[in-house]
Amino acid sequence: MRQAVDEMQQKMKNMNRRDFLKTSGKLCAGGLVIYTAELLLPRLGRSARGTAYDWEKHLYGFVVDTTLCIGCGRCVKACKEENGIPDGFYRTWVERYRITEHEQVLVDSPKGALEGFTEIESQAQVVKSFFVPKLCNQCSQPNCVQVCPVGATYKTKDGIVLVDDQHCVGCGYCVLACPYGARYIDHDGKRVADKCTWCYHRLVKGLSPACVLACPVGARKIGDLRDPASEVSTILREKRVNVLKPEIGNEPRAYYLGLDKEVR
Repeated sequence: MRQAVDEMQQKMKNMNRRDFLKTSGKLCAGGLVIYTAELLLPRLGRSARGTAYDWEKHLYGFVVDTTLCIGCGRCVKACKEENGIPDGFYRTWVERYRITEHEQVLVDSPKGALEGFTEIESQAQVVKSFFVPKLCNQCSQPNCVQVCPVGATYKTKDGIVLVDDQHCVGCGYCVLACPYGARYIDHDGKRVADKCTWCYHRLVKGLSPACVLACPVGARKIGDLRDPASEVSTILREKRVNVLKPEIGNEPRAYYLGLDKEVR
């Protein structure tokens, strides 16, 4: 059995995109073939982290303070500029939640909040309104890694889920598997999966993500969970935090302060 799996993994590793798309139906019919990305980690890991960075000594966590977010959209704009995100796609976005007097939950995010929000006329009286930034949750148990048939999506040793666009075949399985809607297929570019990486190219240099730097009210924070003195470690130790959809069991490392019960 192991030999057969190894042979299949090698075939899929060498398969080009056209061949994969032709055979994906057969794979699904016989059971989805999953293979590990262990072979990818050393190769892509070295190029991503650089020579001075030891990814076994870090584990990152992200905190979003919804009590501070003002919905200005500067985080979204900074992300698009830093990562070259094409129009119509977003690695991070901000949602506005409005609760009516009859407890109806209204949610909108025009252009991902790239240009902020404007007032919307509503027949129902809104009694509460707040903003919730969204991004990749960098799950400890990521569905996207589980379902990727070619190992293009993988988790680094410092906990960041990345996509190797040289191996991604654009099948979209990871997009469907993500419970947070954090992935998309870039149809205007390479036609591969893309997502927020918490600006991993900056993290390995000791720099904060672009969205964290752009936030004018400090609603976004990132820190090393293996450093008990980091701001994020302190917040998790001293304050009550929540995660999105905890019942799924993905164990996300994006934590929220002040998360209202109406948030989906």
